[in-house]
Amino acid sequence: MALMPRESAKLIARLSKNVSIEEGGVKNLACTILEGLKDHTINMNNFSSFEFHPSPEDPRAVNWIFVLDTLNYSFWTKKDSVAWTVNGHTGYFALCAAIKRALDEEKPIVDPKYYSHITRCDAEQIFRGDNETSIPLLDERVKSLREAGKILLEKYQGTFTECIKSSSGSAEKLLKLIVNDFESFQDESDYETYRVSFYKRAQILVADIWACFKGEGLGKFHDIDYFTMFADYRVPQVLVHFGAIRYSNPLLSRLQCDVELENGEDDEIEIRGCSIEAVEWVRDEVRYLIERYPNLELQKTDINAVLIDHFLWGYRREHAAQLEHIPFHKTRCIYY
Repeated sequence: MALMPRESAKLIARLSKNVSIEEGGVKNLACTILEGLKDHTINMNNFSSFEFHPSPEDPRAVNWIFVLDTLNYSFWTKKDSVAWTVNGHTGYFALCAAIKRALDEEKPIVDPKYYSHITRCDAEQIFRGDNETSIPLLDERVKSLREAGKILLEKYQGTFTECIKSSSGSAEKLLKLIVNDFESFQDESDYETYRVSFYKRAQILVADIWACFKGEGLGKFHDIDYFTMFADYRVPQVLVHFGAIRYSNPLLSRLQCDVELENGEDDEIEIRGCSIEAVEWVRDEVRYLIERYPNLELQKTDINAVLIDHFLWGYRREHAAQLEHIPFHKTRCIYY
């Protein structure tokens, strides 16, 4: 059995050879997070502010988010290649735009009765880009949809809402249900003599439900603090920028040479694990500052790893040009 993400990260950070967590950078980032809390730029409302995300009032919202996060992986572009774009959007937002376009064209892409039997031809049409570049890993995405749709139909009355209800308001319970039942969410690796996990997409699926419904109704989870950050390839780039993590010279050289890392190799595992642990340190530091300065009129519960991840991911998009010189690791897989 794999260690859960938080325990995995602590272990990886302790044993890591090529990635380290830097206390000075952690404190620097914590101060930036604190400013974001004070001016309310960091809050759970950011999910609904994007035009292609479903509204909580939309009866399709839960199944819509489930499809988005079933497909939320591997958008990076090889060096000197043309990016996949939809309506001018790149990456995850291109996926959001493609799903919204499909719904506008009355294709039932969020209905498991449809996508459990989706054809490659249908998927090509739904995820068509603005140019000749196709969405990465199209065949794997077709497989992910078919497998997920069949499980929903066989075990959960054809809706992810039933999964949420069966978790009794526990993010931990829902996370474990997703990982146990849906194969494409089983984001695990072997490191040293241990089985470790990251569960990036499974955690972000639950967190997106939480954010969409603003922590109420179907989005009410009493233990959302159980979650870590979502270990992908872009957030570590921001952590390096703030000095919260640092790469060894050999690893930095590999990344600067645009060497693709294999899913499950030590360098990839260390980047992801140390990113999780660094954000744990940042969260603890922010909470310490909130306790130390009660006149801030903030509560420790105002911040968690999910909100820090949202901030870091958004920061990367807003400061893309500024961060361009910092290499990010590239791993082509279905887990992130």
